[in-house]
Amino acid sequence: MQAKVGDQLVIESNKVEEPRRVGDILEVHGDNGGPPYVVRWSDGHEGLTFPGPDAHVMPAGG
Repeated sequence: MQAKVGDQLVIESNKVEEPRRVGDILEVHGDNGGPPYVVRWSDGHEGLTFPGPDAHVMPAGG
């Protein structure tokens, strides 16, 4: 997984009744765009995130 500041991190829900989580990537701490990322989630919370296999990156403007 590779990302840059401004991309969005999307974490798909593994439960039918729960929506996926979407957040803006504010900082990239891994090598070559790799995780972990500091993400501001749509609910306003910010945190260091180590995405799992249910996550993907949506490029900015995409």
